[in-house]
Parts: sequence; structure tokens; C-alpha cells
Amino acid sequence: MTTLLLARFGLMDFVHDLTFVGRLTGAVLLVVSFTTLVSVAAVLDHWMRQSFPYSGLVALIGTFAALLTNAMLLAETLKDGESAAYPTLFGVLTAGSAYAVFAVWRTSVVIPAPKRVAAAVIVSSVIAIANFGYQNLFQPYQRQTQPLITVSMGKAVLSKDRTAFALPVDITIRNHSDVGFYVLGAEFHAMGKQVPLSPKDRLRQQWRADAEQWPNSWDVNPLSRREIHQPGELVEAKPWMPQGIWIESNDTYATRVVVQLPINTPYDQVAFYATASLARKDRLVLQPPLDFVAYSWGRGKVPRWVKEQQRGGLDSLLYHARVHENNALDEHTRDPRYITVYWQFGTHGASVHSFIRRKGEENRIFTPAEDREVLSRYGLVDLITGPVERTLWDIKSQR
Repeated sequence: MTTLLLARFGLMDFVHDLTFVGRLTGAVLLVVSFTTLVSVAAVLDHWMRQSFPYSGLVALIGTFAALLTNAMLLAETLKDGESAAYPTLFGVLTAGSAYAVFAVWRTSVVIPAPKRVAAAVIVSSVIAIANFGYQNLFQPYQRQTQPLITVSMGKAVLSKDRTAFALPVDITIRNHSDVGFYVLGAEFHAMGKQVPLSPKDRLRQQWRADAEQWPNSWDVNPLSRREIHQPGELVEAKPWMPQGIWIESNDTYATRVVVQLPINTPYDQVAFYATASLARKDRLVLQPPLDFVAYSWGRGKVPRWVKEQQRGGLDSLLYHARVHENNALDEHTRDPRYITVYWQFGTHGASVHSFIRRKGEENRIFTPAEDREVLSRYGLVDLITGPVERTLWDIKSQR
């Protein structure tokens, strides 16, 4: 039974795992499964025919390898698994392997050069445990990597009748890391801002009123002696990258968008933002496509918290796809997961976010610790660039 299970998981990891360490683990599982298969023949020969003088030693090594591997897999399924069947199965196999080691050890096993054999067993066990710990303990919590988004503006262009103007905006994403990323969603939006100047210095109390807004938003207005900043208003929002594609290691994606405004626009400044929601390709497998499933103002099924945001003036588009784990053991012992991408927009801005949940958990609000665990396990990254601001006074003066 151990041979069959290890061969199954080992072959799947060796062929399909997303990381080198995972494929190495698959190779180790295949070697152990072959060792346990040989030990089956050794056990039979040791008890019945005894035609091979070291069949007892081979049986002892094979049963110990089965015990060590089953114990590690049991620990992994207890730590991350959500199916009751696999922990039970590996628990039974661990107990059976322990009994097999004891039973073989009690027989007259001939061990040539016991110190060398013990050293080889200890070294191989340490290597196996170190590889298992690296893949399942250290690697999921290593330092995160993420691409970089840059936004730059070109020269404004007036229309032929000088009643409107266009601002070209270049958006570039560069992936300098050594892993690829799925693009779950990407949005660009422009905000218009009215910033009148006070005829005299503003009072200290007015500065304090400006500062009181800082804890409630990351996009804050500066403390200014003369500028009176008004809340920004959404001018334009659109996707700037296709959903479901990926950015490979050391790859670059660039695009240009054009924002057009009337020359008599009431805004004094315009601010540009570019955001993207990504997932690491070595942490999950995205089952395409990312299907559109609902919008918050329609009849489609959306979470309660999205409906509440919609009543508060924030609309949402929802996209949905199945995700798979990055290794065979987790794929079989954990419940199916689905990713939902929320493309949100309202009067005061736009954003894109992604969440991975089990089916039926869409309405549950995760704790910060649960969210961090999901982000770390699946390598979800939200990139935000902006505001990149530009005054419009030079353009409006040309009308």
C-alpha cells in the first residue's frame, strides 16, 4: 500500500510540480516507493526461502524507509490537509510500518559493517527530512518577490478645434524576480482634482482638519499653506492588461492609454493610478479561463459584503476560476479552491483585488491572520502605483 501511494504522489510531483524542490521531492518518493517494492520481495525471501543472505537487511531498510516517509506525510496531512481520509490512511500506514520495522528487527538480520549502514541510513534520513522541511516549512514563508509597475506621461495634445486635449500615459510592468506571475486583473484609472488656492495663509486648524483624513486613506492630501484640496473624482477607468495571461521571469509588458478631457475642465490637476492583482506561478495552477460571473448591480449571485459596498456607491465586476495546488499531496488532501477577482469602481476611484476561498466561504470575512496565510500560500500580490500627478494649468491656458 505504501508503494502504491508513494509511486502515485511521486510520479505526479516529478512530472507536474511547479518548483524544482517539489520535483526533487517527487523523485525521492519514487526512489522510496521502489525501495519498499524491493523490500516486499526481501521480506518474503527472509521469512521463507532465505536464498539471499542480506534479504533481512534489505527488508529492514525498506520498512524503515516506509516508516519515515509515512510519518512525514502524516505530519503534512495533519498540518495542511482537510480530508479526514488521508490522515487516517497515513496514520494506519505509519503504525503498520513501525510494526514491520520491529518485526523484522526481531528476526536474525545479518547487518554487514553496522556502522557504515547506520551512517548511510542516518545521512539519507537527514537529507529527506531537510528536503521535506525546506519545501513545506521554509519555502512557503520565504521573502516575497513582486514585479514593479511604472507610470509616465507624454506631452499633452490639443484637438484641432482647441476645445479638448489628450494626455498619453505609458504603463510598464517589469518582472525582475526569478518566478512568473499570473495576471488576475489590472486596472488603470485617472482622477480629476480641484485644487483652488487660498488668498491668504490657511489657519493651523485647517491643517489639522486635513491631517485628520490621513488615518482613513492611504491616498492623502498634503498639508499646504495655500492649496485647498478637494476629493478627487473618477475621470476614466479601464483594464490595461488581459486577464489570465502571465508575465514570465525577467519579462516586461508595456502599454499606452490616452485620457481625453475638455479644455474647460474644472479640474486643476489630474492623477493617474495603475494597479494589478497577480499570483505566483510556482504557488498555484490557474485553471483557465477567468470567467465573468456577475456585477453587483444585477441579479447575479454576489457576496453580501459586495452588495453592501454597492449600496455605498462602489460597483463591482466579478470574475471566477478554479485553482489547483502546486503539489500532488495538497491537491488530494485539501478541499477545492476558487479564485474570485473583484474589479471595483466608484466616484472616488477604482481598484482590483483577488481572493481565494473554498466554495461556500465567499461571504465569510477572513481574519488578518487567515488572509496572510492565504496570501503567503498562493503568492497573491496586489501592486499599486500612483498617484502620478500633473497640473493642467499650462494646457487650460491655451484655450
